[in-house]
Amino acid sequence: MSLLDELYAEIARCVKCEIANTRTNIVPGEGPENAEVMLIGEAPGWHEDQSGRPFVGPAGQFLEELLSLGGLKRQDVYITNVIKCRPTNNREPLPQEVGWCRPYLERQIEIIRPKVIITLGRHSLAFFFPNKSISQAHGSMQEKDGIIYYAMYHPAAALHQQSLRQVLKTDALKIPQVIASAKKLSSKEKTEAQQLSLF
Repeated sequence: MSLLDELYAEIARCVKCEIANTRTNIVPGEGPENAEVMLIGEAPGWHEDQSGRPFVGPAGQFLEELLSLGGLKRQDVYITNVIKCRPTNNREPLPQEVGWCRPYLERQIEIIRPKVIITLGRHSLAFFFPNKSISQAHGSMQEKDGIIYYAMYHPAAALHQQSLRQVLKTDALKIPQVIASAKKLSSKEKTEAQQLSLF
């Protein structure tokens, strides 16, 4: 059993919050254990709760389109959420629920050791950078602890606000540049990382 499989089994036993009583499936995440790029959304929705897989509904279809624009395929990246079960009635996750799930996401990052983490939406951004707003941070990258973080709106936001579709597509086109910067960083070119700022 891989380290990720062991973690998934632990998440499946989790009953720390009330969501455990209403979930159909846990949605821990999926993708290669050695993925260079990790995408982190907010929480599973109805489709994800039914299937146990992240981003399989309409937002997931748009995400795959965005990945393609960035030169990536779904099977090449690791996809997960800040919390691992669907909040009741698709409400936003509560701060204490994010806190209870925090160790699971932190361990996923430790196991996978991605070069790039793409935060999808404000909850994911706030997990790492609580003082940043998504409207200001989207389309920008920042280095922290040897990882390049790249902020994007959540794909679901574009389903409700059509004007964000083009914003997301524009930000997705920068993903190859983000990955290139991460590879330079991993090659010990620290001076490059220190100069990273908004595009």
